[in-house]
Amino acid sequence: MKALVKSKPEKGIWMEEVPIPKVGPNDVLLKVKYSAVCGTDLHIYKWDEWAQQTIKTPVVIGHEYMGTVVEVGSEVDRVKIGERVTVEGHISCGFCRNCRRGRQHICDNTIGIGVHQDGGFAEYISVPAKNVLHIDKRIPDEIMAIMDPMGNATHTALSFPLLGEDVLITGIGGPIGAMATAICKFAGARNIIGTDLSKFRRDLARKMGATRVIDPTKESIREAMEKHDMVAGFDIGLECSGSPAAFNDMVNHMYNGGKISLLGLLPQNTQINWSKLIFKGLTLKGIYGREMYETWYHMEMMLTTGLDISPVITHRFSADDFQKAFNIMEEGNCGKVILNWE
Repeated sequence: MKALVKSKPEKGIWMEEVPIPKVGPNDVLLKVKYSAVCGTDLHIYKWDEWAQQTIKTPVVIGHEYMGTVVEVGSEVDRVKIGERVTVEGHISCGFCRNCRRGRQHICDNTIGIGVHQDGGFAEYISVPAKNVLHIDKRIPDEIMAIMDPMGNATHTALSFPLLGEDVLITGIGGPIGAMATAICKFAGARNIIGTDLSKFRRDLARKMGATRVIDPTKESIREAMEKHDMVAGFDIGLECSGSPAAFNDMVNHMYNGGKISLLGLLPQNTQINWSKLIFKGLTLKGIYGREMYETWYHMEMMLTTGLDISPVITHRFSADDFQKAFNIMEEGNCGKVILNWE
């Protein structure tokens, strides 16, 4: 089969012919239809510091995808051949303390598909049956392919109550921030104000329902607040940028008792004014992946009752044109980029 392989410890990704993966007794084999390129895939492609510390080459990458079941293991009874499915990208052990208290997303022994083992940028992928998800037939295939990152956005946005609240989103125009914007609006937030340095992505966030999106180099958050009759600060912060400057801006503009979801990976040398965080009584929650499987339930219910995230898909390519997809991802003028394996 054809697969996109990180075969060398250097910048790039390569289309190669590799064996179709074998199916264990508790696994299923999927024929992939669509996969989506993630920021994590871009890190691996660029071979940055995180990738060098995390990835062991060679490995087939990709953890956002959907497809059809074509083979099932001998012990599998809840997944059938021919079913349309997607996959939770984190394989949890099921036995550690966190797994046994319902926190599989922070399992002590998590294995990431497309990171620690072969992923879904391929014509076929073998995955544990327990990670396979049947999705409502009303949800289109392309949306199914991006439910993994949508889950990150859902986990980020719904970690704290949103009804009637004022929300600040940093990195609002990236795919996660843009989807979180739509979710916040759907969940009843009052004002959704965001910052992003990219004009393309600011425009995308507006399409997703943001009240106001600013270029923080030209307009301050305080000015944006005043234009929407906000005087005290934001109730909820969603940090999706990974920028120390943006995070500090967020802390400075939170209302006392505010709550912040931290999705963006801030550099280790990030410094903040801890006294503001303490005296304002702020709550910080680190966001990793999806809460399994409550987040998936929330996603499916929202998508089948009116939530529209389709504008976040901005580019589509044949899998053979993968280099164009990665070039656009590297430029940053995009939302979600879909690869078609058919």
